[in-house]
Amino acid sequence: MLRQNDRRVYLIIDRQPVHRPHKVQNWVEENEERIRLIFLPSYSPEINPDELLNQDVKSNALGRQRPGDQTELMGKVRSYLWNRQLKPDIVANYFQGKNVRYAA
Repeated sequence: MLRQNDRRVYLIIDRQPVHRPHKVQNWVEENEERIRLIFLPSYSPEINPDELLNQDVKSNALGRQRPGDQTELMGKVRSYLWNRQLKPDIVANYFQGKNVRYAA
């Protein structure tokens, strides 16, 4: 994101352990003029736009199909996510919900 933007990036993230290691904190501190992390409160999926994408994938990536194995499952999910990536209007709709509008 930093390579694609000349302006400062504000990244809203949840409190997953992967977002909090010292290595991440050090990198953010070194790049503080270009990026700011904004942490969501703990246990607040209703205000996390990622959860709307997760629900979309769970509801629509497979439909009523049952994948035969993990490889097929991963292929269908990746294909669905790639399709969503190519439709920014649909992704923008994830930010229209009452509880996530703040991130729009």
